[in-house]
Amino acid sequence: MKFLSSIPTRLVVLATGAALFLSAGAASAGDGHWVTTWGCAPQLTEPGNLPPVPLANRTLRQFVRTSIGGRNVRVRFSNAYGTSPVNIQSAHIALAAGTGSAGTGEINPTTDRTLVFRGAPGVVIPAGETVLSDPLDFDLPTTADVALSIHFGNLSATTINGHPGSRSTSFISDGNAVSAISLPTPSLTTHWYVITGIETLAESGGRTVVILGDSITDGRGSTTDGNNRWPDNLAKRFAANPPTAGVAVANMGIGGNAIFGGLGPAAVDRFDRDVLNQNGARYLIVFEGVNDLGGVSDAGAPALATNLINAYTQFANKAHARNIRAYAATITPLGTGYYTSARESARQTINNWIRTNAVFDGVIDFDAAVHDPSNPANLLPAYSSDTLHLNPSGYQVMANAVNLGLFTP
Repeated sequence: MKFLSSIPTRLVVLATGAALFLSAGAASAGDGHWVTTWGCAPQLTEPGNLPPVPLANRTLRQFVRTSIGGRNVRVRFSNAYGTSPVNIQSAHIALAAGTGSAGTGEINPTTDRTLVFRGAPGVVIPAGETVLSDPLDFDLPTTADVALSIHFGNLSATTINGHPGSRSTSFISDGNAVSAISLPTPSLTTHWYVITGIETLAESGGRTVVILGDSITDGRGSTTDGNNRWPDNLAKRFAANPPTAGVAVANMGIGGNAIFGGLGPAAVDRFDRDVLNQNGARYLIVFEGVNDLGGVSDAGAPALATNLINAYTQFANKAHARNIRAYAATITPLGTGYYTSARESARQTINNWIRTNAVFDGVIDFDAAVHDPSNPANLLPAYSSDTLHLNPSGYQVMANAVNLGLFTP
């Protein structure tokens, strides 16, 4: 994947037919630095998670919850896993009138703004590429519900870049309705497509914590359109605490993901893209490994524990090389579908290493916060959604377990 806005003389074809060269110079906008205030990890959308109707010649409106605010924004659009070009005729950003589940996806029309790409209203994103919109004056509040509306042109792709675990309702309507307050007779889906990030121009104190995770970080068990995943709750805690009010949260969780495999690109393969290449990244939380443990044979569990510890060490070292503080989170209980005594022993080995290691800059002990004290191999029932994932109460407890002092300058 190439990130076009950072590569001089990369040619992109605009929807108007004009030529566009996105370069590093297109990223500047006055003083300050760009910080990722919202993001999701892209992957190839599985057939069962494709849009309910074709996106060609339709408007797609998607809702996201940003973290820190600002007065300038730009939006990242990705065709990293597409096999044919994505034709964006027009794209708008607005604050939501309510939440993503509100009726037909209403926006606040007084905040509706047009996104442009080197001054043009649209762009054609080649397969395997990513683009940023031009910097835009936009009053983005802290922890805001934002609507991104895209009108697509011809789109013949049978594969599309997406993020299946959005936990947010998206709306698809015929024709060009990017400025409509609400979309007429929309088709609904709970997935994100094409969008992968919103950046804001931050003051000197603005910085991002990137969370590398799986479905527990992605929010399985949380409330659709509720924005009550543990990273959402952590962003609220940051915003309410003056020393961390400038800390944004980029949730790079993928449902079913693993360090060495699973759904989506393995964490070892996506680490540079999803962590190191996030603008404003100053902190990293690594909270993965449960799916690796859940798929290993009993005989292979001890070796897997060693391999996971080696991978965690590599992550910390790579983060440190970029001046990013790295924190390791203990693995929470395996749940009935994954548990065996050998896998549990490997989890304990890993967690003991996390709690005592000298590689990371700190530890976040999620396991201690949510396990059942009377049976530490299990989640506390009050926090459990399905014995592996947590419910909204459990996700709040996880967020509360994070020491905010780890994220002060």
